[in-house]
Amino acid sequence: MAEYGELERNSALAQLANARYSPESMTGKGGARGARGMEMLTVLTTLAEVRSAVCQVAASAQRLISIYTPDLEPDLYDQTAFLEVIKHFVLARSFAKVRVLLGEPTRVMRDSNRFVAMGRRLSSCIDIRYVAAEARQRASAYLIADDRAIVYRMRADTWDGVADINNPPVARLYLQEFDQIWDSSAPEHGLHAARR
Repeated sequence: MAEYGELERNSALAQLANARYSPESMTGKGGARGARGMEMLTVLTTLAEVRSAVCQVAASAQRLISIYTPDLEPDLYDQTAFLEVIKHFVLARSFAKVRVLLGEPTRVMRDSNRFVAMGRRLSSCIDIRYVAAEARQRASAYLIADDRAIVYRMRADTWDGVADINNPPVARLYLQEFDQIWDSSAPEHGLHAARR
C-alpha cells in the first residue's frame, strides 16, 4: 500500500472512492441530483458512470481542464462524446487550456489515440507531459475542471471513484498536487517531435 502515497491514502476523496451507494443515498424524487445533473458528490462504480461524469465535469470548465492519467485511458479519453466536449471547449474559448499528465506514456506512443491526434492539431490549447520519475508512484487518476469540479479515482485500474461538479476546496487540493507534478515534468518530447 505504500506505493499509493500518504496523500492519496488519507484524502477525503480517496476514502470515498471505495464507497458504494446505500439505499439512503440513492437519488430519487428530491434526491441529491437536480435538473442540472450532478450537484453533490456522486459515487461512481462503472465505466458508463465514469464516462458520463468525465464528460459532464469537462463540459463545466470555463478556462482549464487538468487530466492526470496513466495512459490517456482509451475507454475514457478516446471516446467521441469526450472528444467533442474537448473540441468545443478549446475552439469556443481563445484562452482555454487542456493539460494532461501521463504516468505511463509508452502505451500512448504505441497505440493510436484520437485525443493525442487532436492534441497535435491543437497544440497551442492541449499540452501533454510525461510525469516526472519521482512522482510515478501515484495510482490515482483524475480530471479537474478549472478549480471547481473533479472526477477522482483512487486507482486508475478500476472504475470506482467519485465526482463532484462543485467542490472548490477538494478540486483546488488536487489541482495544487497536479500543478506541482506539472512543474516538475518536462513536455512530452515524442508528441511534440511528431508535430513537425
